[in-house]
Amino acid sequence: MLQVSKKTLNIRGRLLDLSTPLVMGIMNITPDSFYSGSRVNAVQEIVDKAGQMLSEGAGMIDIGGYSTRPGAREVSAEEEGDRIESAVEPLAKYFPELIISVDTFRAEVAGRGIRRGAHIINDIAGGNLDDAMFETVARLRVPYILMHMRGTPQTMNGLTDYERLVPDILRDLREKAMVLQSMGVADLIIDPGFGFAKTIAQNFELMRELEQFKLLGYPVLVGISRKTTIYKTLHISPEEALNGTTVLNTLALERGASILRVHDVKPAVEAVKLWMAAGNYPN
Repeated sequence: MLQVSKKTLNIRGRLLDLSTPLVMGIMNITPDSFYSGSRVNAVQEIVDKAGQMLSEGAGMIDIGGYSTRPGAREVSAEEEGDRIESAVEPLAKYFPELIISVDTFRAEVAGRGIRRGAHIINDIAGGNLDDAMFETVARLRVPYILMHMRGTPQTMNGLTDYERLVPDILRDLREKAMVLQSMGVADLIIDPGFGFAKTIAQNFELMRELEQFKLLGYPVLVGISRKTTIYKTLHISPEEALNGTTVLNTLALERGASILRVHDVKPAVEAVKLWMAAGNYPN
């Protein structure tokens, strides 16, 4: 174990309490995200979508400008950064108390988002795709979501051969967490990376063993909303996968998740409330 499990994040001097699970709403400024309901573009549409998420109980919103679905097309850093800024700027202006996360594996794009008013860097690649990412996080002194993935969004589906799935992922995340810790990064969130370089069977194994990730000493984020694991198992479409998402989110809460990253905020917030009301106390 690296340290006693953290219960708070420092958001520009404001302490965010994670002892009660929070919901992170997904907002994609992309034309090709796998779930069409998460896509927004015009400024008013972005503001309206964020307002709806906040009214439904979102604790933070994650802004993405690069689709990471398997086989997604490549997007330049400039285009991705422009997309991120087009959302972060108006949201920081209209919702000054909103906690904004920037979903990118590029240090340059992350820096642009933070300078425009974002608070958290959410890196699907865990630093693997940009050597400057860890230094950027340390310099900016912002919370960092460290996710496990192999390869790129274009190649990850062919990189699912593990010696021992959970121990292998834990070792990778632990080594990176120690590097970040040595660089002065105190506010980490661990994401096991559901759907990224994992088969459907491996994703269910991750869910069964989710409590193991709390051993790293940091809050755990689960992002399984409407993913392949749900809709292919149930033989439905992403648009029909809300009920399955709620089931797996509830299992994630039971196994220690501190943050649920979701397309549908209201059902996730209700799941947290009912889970708490059933006698489950803060993690």
